[in-house]
Amino acid sequence: MIKGLAILLAAVILGLAGFTWLSLHWSYSKGERAGYVQKLSRKGWVCKTWEGEMAMVTMPGTVAEKFDFTVRDDAVAARINDSVGKRVALVYEQHKWVPSSCFGDTEYFITDVRVAE
Repeated sequence: MIKGLAILLAAVILGLAGFTWLSLHWSYSKGERAGYVQKLSRKGWVCKTWEGEMAMVTMPGTVAEKFDFTVRDDAVAARINDSVGKRVALVYEQHKWVPSSCFGDTEYFITDVRVAE
């Protein structure tokens, strides 16, 4: 009985670990969004990630749409901080069903940044 429960527990743990790995390494979508970064801060009690917000303005005088994102790479976060106040294009990967906010508060993970001319 105990051996069966141990095998079941091990299977559940391996299943959750596999699901977590899959959700972090398989992207649902990839793309690029352009706008002005309004906020970027390092958040988290245990797992620290960079969480940010970008205002996407399509035309002058229109209401800006907000794009919330997560940055897991410190080098990319530093490049975003260097480009504050400039129009930037953020390259992202969307990862659905990430099981914990420890990996980031949003499903949009920034992988690169370019200053838009």
